[in-house]
Amino acid sequence: MQKRVFVGFGFGAIQSGLFLFEAYRSGAFDRLVVAEVMPEVVDALRQTGGVYTLNVATQHGVTVHEVKGVEIFNPSDESDRTQLVAALANASEIATALPSVDFYEHGSPSVADLLALGLTKKIQQQHPLSCITYTAENNNRAAEILHASLKKRIPSHLHYDIDRVHQTLNTVIGKMSKVVADPVEIDTEHLAKITDKLPRAFLVEEFNRILISTVTLSGFQRGIGVFEEKRDLLPFEEAKLYGHNATHALMGYMANRKGYRYLSDVAHDAQLMAMARAAFLEESGRALIARWTGVDGLFSPDGFKAYVDDLMVRMVNPYLRDTVERVIRDPKRKLGWDDRLIGTMRMSLDAGIEPYRFAQGAAAALSLLSASRSSTSPSALLDEIWKGSPDEATGRKGHIKDMVLGISL
Repeated sequence: MQKRVFVGFGFGAIQSGLFLFEAYRSGAFDRLVVAEVMPEVVDALRQTGGVYTLNVATQHGVTVHEVKGVEIFNPSDESDRTQLVAALANASEIATALPSVDFYEHGSPSVADLLALGLTKKIQQQHPLSCITYTAENNNRAAEILHASLKKRIPSHLHYDIDRVHQTLNTVIGKMSKVVADPVEIDTEHLAKITDKLPRAFLVEEFNRILISTVTLSGFQRGIGVFEEKRDLLPFEEAKLYGHNATHALMGYMANRKGYRYLSDVAHDAQLMAMARAAFLEESGRALIARWTGVDGLFSPDGFKAYVDDLMVRMVNPYLRDTVERVIRDPKRKLGWDDRLIGTMRMSLDAGIEPYRFAQGAAAALSLLSASRSSTSPSALLDEIWKGSPDEATGRKGHIKDMVLGISL
């Protein structure tokens, strides 16, 4: 019987606190392998014999877990690279958890280069083990982008054989996580460091209901069994972006107006909690149900209410120590035409719902951005952010702009 091998790219909070953690807890894998280009991280994990520590925030406190037996390789090192490619050739499950899809082709060798080499070696084996790759780069076409990158690196006459044994999967990851680098915060919150030699800490929430594309490889059985397969992830991606992420951003920008340091401070502000919950349920929720009703139980009044109830508790979990500063970073991106604030407003308007609560969040985000761009008017800033986006002819931009600029904070 062939041994099961898991390989991860990138040793960050999601890789360590989700994929490697769940692979380890499953007991289904004989080897856990991770690729990481930071030499100090590679050295630190090797010094522990492949053991790292993870902090998991529950609703009652932080629990500490050890993950053991991890082999770590630096693709920049020739010897490590050879061993990594060999592991990929024998892998049954792979996970990419990189800063963005741009990193698939970044570096020499790139992730796509290494995967292409590993998959080519895989099909040269007498009985190649089928393999899936989870893509966790928060892009709803990450799997397709990675697949295209692989095809460019693999001779066309091998495409069929590789597709017969390998599938890239999209993911919807609603798990909140972070890397804590501040030594004062680590000490104050009594967090366990990744290793004694690596003065950072992984802190993730215990939630692990991760959605993935349906696996279509014949006879394939996942070793990580806790993930849930969905035929079409788009409705759930929109629920995360225009529901979870939008409400999270709304809470953050309004919390910033009130001078709160942590998002958990919002839990003690009944007015703001009520506003955020109403925005989630009555604006994004009603709009998402209108768009996706019948697709899944989530997109029903009762299903979405349960989704909101769960997230409203999780988002203000005090043990996550989620800072307002982190939540509100990059307001320009979050005011994008298709992003969480304006995208949610557009979807709500399409459903005949006036999103006045999300407009307040957008106004707070715009105010923050304007403070750093005082030479540009708020109206001109929105024009700059939305340049090239559609809906010019419908007047939708004008309507949304009037809503946002008309709010007095």
